[in-house]
Amino acid sequence: MDSGLLMGFVYLLLGAVCGGSFGLPTKYVRQGTPWENLWGPFFLFATLAMPFLLGPLLVRDFFAVFGHVGLAGLLMPMLFGFLWGAGSMTLGMSFAFIGLSLAYSLNYGAQIIFGAIAPMALHHRERIFTVQGGMILLGVAVCVAGVVLSGRAGILKARSLRTTDPGTADAGVRRQPRMLVGLTIAVVSGFLCACYGIAASYTGPVAEAAQSQFGNEPWQSSCATTAVILWGGAVSSCLYCAWLLTKNKTWRNFAAPGAGATVLIALVMAFLHNGAIYLFNLGFPLLGDLGVSVGYASFMSFAIIVGNMHGFRTGEWKGASRESVVWVLLGIAVLIAGVCILATGNA
Repeated sequence: MDSGLLMGFVYLLLGAVCGGSFGLPTKYVRQGTPWENLWGPFFLFATLAMPFLLGPLLVRDFFAVFGHVGLAGLLMPMLFGFLWGAGSMTLGMSFAFIGLSLAYSLNYGAQIIFGAIAPMALHHRERIFTVQGGMILLGVAVCVAGVVLSGRAGILKARSLRTTDPGTADAGVRRQPRMLVGLTIAVVSGFLCACYGIAASYTGPVAEAAQSQFGNEPWQSSCATTAVILWGGAVSSCLYCAWLLTKNKTWRNFAAPGAGATVLIALVMAFLHNGAIYLFNLGFPLLGDLGVSVGYASFMSFAIIVGNMHGFRTGEWKGASRESVVWVLLGIAVLIAGVCILATGNA
């Protein structure tokens, strides 16, 4: 494996650490805080405030880059960014329904399937039926198998926790519709979130203009490509949160005691989230022509592993059955094997 390819996977791994961690601060939000009072500030910071404030500081002629590319070069990244924003928004809902580990597993499983295959089908269809394409599809399949194993572990964990606490058995039955809604939201949000990979596959003109026309380094052009996708996501996510705040009359909660801590948590989440997608944008171009497909599947697999490790660390698996722990460890091992196959196919 050459040094560029290795660095690409290192960036993806670092990004996955951020991506698998960005939902973790939600565990420290005051109980009873309305969803929109946390996720509204998060989306505002992530999609608008940070790109507009940090972009001009980090990228030479930041806004001139977009003017040079023009609407034609920005339309597709922003369009799929809009869909990604809708997916990120619904992922936040699934955390509250089914927990961190299971939500991550289902969402990221759907992302691996769609986010890896769709860019290759759109831009390099002729490569699908080559040996390299076959290896990459095999790696995606193995990663999905790892996700299925992790999801199975989450279901067994929930079942064993209800069994060990008889007082919650009836409540568990009553929560079954809530669980089904959460499972559905997590899967749908995964397909929508995967539109980030498609959006990234259309950011080539922005990266080329930032580097060749305005003398930016690759790490700087990654900031520009990230900003374009985030702005598309701002339309869906921020408008929805504003609608919820108005509908539920929860704007006033921002003036209540403890609101500052919630906003601070949202800011931490935004830094982790944007760090994840920035590192993804920095890493996948180093993987070659099929970098988006390989990078997306690898990135998501790494993030599932990180998310499950946080689940262990924060007590989500405390009291869970031995069987469920074995399943999740097996899922992690299969995910690692899938990433290795992807790396081999890409090389």
